[in-house]
Amino acid sequence: MAVPKPSTPRSPVSLASSLVGLQGIFFLVFAVLELINLDSARLTMGATTTLFFAGWGVGLLLCARALRRRQSWARGPIVMAQMIHLMVAWGFRGGSTTWVAVLGIAVSLGVIGLILHPRSIRELAD
Repeated sequence: MAVPKPSTPRSPVSLASSLVGLQGIFFLVFAVLELINLDSARLTMGATTTLFFAGWGVGLLLCARALRRRQSWARGPIVMAQMIHLMVAWGFRGGSTTWVAVLGIAVSLGVIGLILHPRSIRELAD
């Protein structure tokens, strides 16, 4: 009988790139929803908001892809984005949006922890 090979735990870099990829998809969906709800009363604000969130989502997806390919340059922009996400999530605390704050803070801290994990640093070393 064959003995099953023990599974190796996923790399922290792979987990971080998956989370950042999900964040990128979230912001792209948000941009599409903003575009769908665009009206003439706030055309300029809606268009610039759509472009901003679409660009932010694409940037996160590019960084996630680079991180998956073990390109170390992606670490800096991802950590910076997570710091921004932490500040934005903090603004959602209190009232009916507390769950948004908790989720945003947890994901951002998780990504930062995974990126700065010693194994990640070794994997991303040139």
